[in-house]
Amino acid sequence: MKNNKLWKRNLFIASFLLPTFAIFCLFTIYPLFRGLYLSFFDWSGGSESMNFIGIDNYRQLFSDEIIPKAISNDYFLIFWKVILIMLFATFFAVSLTRFKLKEYGFYRVVFFFPNIISVAVIGVLWSFIYNPRLGFLNAFISLFTGKPVETNWLGDSNLAMWSLLPPSVWAGIGFYMLLIIASILGIPSSLYEAASIDGAGQWQQFTRITLPLIWEQFKTSIIHIVITTLNGSFIIVKLMTDGGPDNQTQVLGYYLYQMGFKQFHLSYGATIGVLILLLSLITTLILQRILHRESIEM
Repeated sequence: MKNNKLWKRNLFIASFLLPTFAIFCLFTIYPLFRGLYLSFFDWSGGSESMNFIGIDNYRQLFSDEIIPKAISNDYFLIFWKVILIMLFATFFAVSLTRFKLKEYGFYRVVFFFPNIISVAVIGVLWSFIYNPRLGFLNAFISLFTGKPVETNWLGDSNLAMWSLLPPSVWAGIGFYMLLIIASILGIPSSLYEAASIDGAGQWQQFTRITLPLIWEQFKTSIIHIVITTLNGSFIIVKLMTDGGPDNQTQVLGYYLYQMGFKQFHLSYGATIGVLILLLSLITTLILQRILHRESIEM
């Protein structure tokens, strides 16, 4: 009887795990090893034959002048997105939970609203905002200068990368704010009441109670921003600048797309994909060590 129950229990667990594992292998493990395999060939993506060329694609990768620029742009976005998104998300989360605003539900919906909009819509929307002649931004600045301003935000090589930051940050704040709110709401209110009785101000309560107790969520959010930026920032680049002007806003993800699907050098695109994977792993490991702190049990 005991063995029969154990067998049914294992069958029940396997009925959930096996389909998930099969889908994971099909859509994650197989593409990963397929990409690694393709990186050792010369293949356009459409021809029937593939020529084995060993590590030639990797030699080309190290001599490609666009790769360092793309890596630099990726980490530019990562650095500023981590700082700005976590700063605003934490500020709004703490304000909405600790100050108990009556409009709590309204603000939560407003801040989360960009997350339900497609990235494609966000890219098109901000392209109109930056439009040199018809855009809202130039029209708003013109109110203060007293003369028409026609700054080409996305076409100026000095401004283009900075111009990609606002839509990228705006689109991410709401999601991470909700994660932090959920963590803060899990902190017992008795801790804050005891701190208030002891004379601790809001800043001291934040640094001594809130931040240490939400640190795991804080760390996870930062790592998530890093990974999604390295793997997903090509969408906003494609929609707003197409990598220009003169590759000044090029990122690895969009360069992979260009090589693989616009210039039909799919094997070289796969090599860039391997580079993105390595950078994601290395950056995640470094952040895990930098952000490691002893967890606090409540």
